[in-house]
Amino acid sequence: MSFLAGSVAGAVVSGGVYYGFSSLMQSRTTQLRTDLHLLSERLVTASTIVPPPPASTRVVHRPFLTLVQSRWNQQVASVFATVAKWEQHASEWGRKLLYGERS
Repeated sequence: MSFLAGSVAGAVVSGGVYYGFSSLMQSRTTQLRTDLHLLSERLVTASTIVPPPPASTRVVHRPFLTLVQSRWNQQVASVFATVAKWEQHASEWGRKLLYGERS
């Protein structure tokens, strides 16, 4: 009797799960179909292509950002120049040390 009751209980549970997933898939499919239809209708009935605004109206001038960027670039350039100068001095010092050049 318990084998029969377990089998029936398993069949009822699996049938419930199947019905739940089936119902969920059907309702989601119906909703997606409706949404897709609405979107396609909007696309078909949309007005003609509106050209984008001219580039001059889309450019946003940010003087503070430009100032910060130029100062940053100046600082980075000065760091690179300083490192290049140090490298040149180190190279000259090494050459003098290795080859005995005196100035």
